[in-house]
Amino acid sequence: MKTSLKLKAGQTVALDEVKQLLERYRAALGKTGEQLSWAYEQAAFPYTVHEREGVLYLQGDGRLYRGMAVSVRTAGEQCFIDIALPPGATHGDKGKANEFGRWLAKTLGGEWHLFSGRTMVFDAS
Repeated sequence: MKTSLKLKAGQTVALDEVKQLLERYRAALGKTGEQLSWAYEQAAFPYTVHEREGVLYLQGDGRLYRGMAVSVRTAGEQCFIDIALPPGATHGDKGKANEFGRWLAKTLGGEWHLFSGRTMVFDAS
């Protein structure tokens, strides 16, 4: 199962930039946890990140979360950020992929194509 963020025409992003955005996302979750006085980051994003062959693999913490893969591809002048779920992914993985993808779309702008087939359009803030 795969979903993608289609960036605006002419806008590009590299995998290293996506990795930096992922760290920014995790830091924001950590700040929320500090404000709430509990380990919200681990509950909100229960993955460890591994990079291999141009793909970010987010490995889940076990029973509730299995993982996902994040990659960048181009088609002509169009750039996409893909989030793929492996076979056996849980509903939790799908929810976390949607949350992270929507955050990326709000941050970068573009068309967020949901797993359901629907599309959300965002302008970068």
